[in-house]
Amino acid sequence: MNIPAPDKWLMIVNPNAGVKKGTKDWPKILQLLREEEIDFDFRLTTGRGNAIALAHEAVAAGYRNLCVVGGDGTLNEALNGIMGQEEITPERVAVGMIPLGTGNDWCRMFHVPFDYRQAIHLLKEKRTVLQDAGKVTYYHGEERVIRYFMNVAGMGYDALVAKKTNLLKEKGWGGPLTYMYFVFASLFQYRFMEAVIEVDGQPVFKGEIFSMNVGICKYSGGGMMQVPHAIPDDGLLDVTLIRKAPKWIVIRYAGKLYDGSLTDLPMVSTFRGETIRIRSTGRIYLETDGESLGHTPFTFEVLPRCIRVVHGIIPAGQPNPLIL
Repeated sequence: MNIPAPDKWLMIVNPNAGVKKGTKDWPKILQLLREEEIDFDFRLTTGRGNAIALAHEAVAAGYRNLCVVGGDGTLNEALNGIMGQEEITPERVAVGMIPLGTGNDWCRMFHVPFDYRQAIHLLKEKRTVLQDAGKVTYYHGEERVIRYFMNVAGMGYDALVAKKTNLLKEKGWGGPLTYMYFVFASLFQYRFMEAVIEVDGQPVFKGEIFSMNVGICKYSGGGMMQVPHAIPDDGLLDVTLIRKAPKWIVIRYAGKLYDGSLTDLPMVSTFRGETIRIRSTGRIYLETDGESLGHTPFTFEVLPRCIRVVHGIIPAGQPNPLIL
């Protein structure tokens, strides 16, 4: 077996990313990679979950530089492939991204440009930092499942909106505004759920919830800041809980989802810890990095500084989102 050169990249390309944007733009990106003289191989994903297998196989084959050409969901799958292998420790793999998704929220946190050529330049510079990852244990029916995430996990109403958005994308429809459409369109379908929440073993909430997010990073839903205080390498999970409240508040305070001031509202609580446990009387559903998953009970854990990621340059005057 030929072992790839140390600087060689494997591109994991999702043709369906961005509602088929991957199919349309991959030839252009391929040409740019060659123009920029990037040493690379590539693999095209064949369906949901395939990027997990491709990342796992890539590490086993000797690749130490993986670049996702896709969206947050493809990045999540690549992370799970890296975390699920036992060949090497995960932090020895550099992870980059050329954003093709509808949200591209992880890229917002790490200043990865949406311009393809500029994103490719980051691969050449290979400026890296270690970030935390989240690990969530949940259930799919009676089956206990583990999933890793590197951006934001959402529960309750957030998971319902993500599920509706994903179903539309699977049919080849949708776009950047689809998520926001379902934020409003799903209001009257949603039922509040009773939950018990513990942070680091201490009970912090018991009652009905509307929505909840657990963040490594702060952006989700195409630029929303539902966990605005999250720092991706502080060894902590940040939690934003929206308690039961009149559903019309979503319409009235929609702007606060984007500017980070959501947490100022009286029906919103925030917590921070290393372990979060959530139980419920009915099933509360989950999404991680935009991928719709299973249901309660949940156990969230943080894995400090375990993923090496390629990041961009922080614009002058903006605060550094990392502890360096």
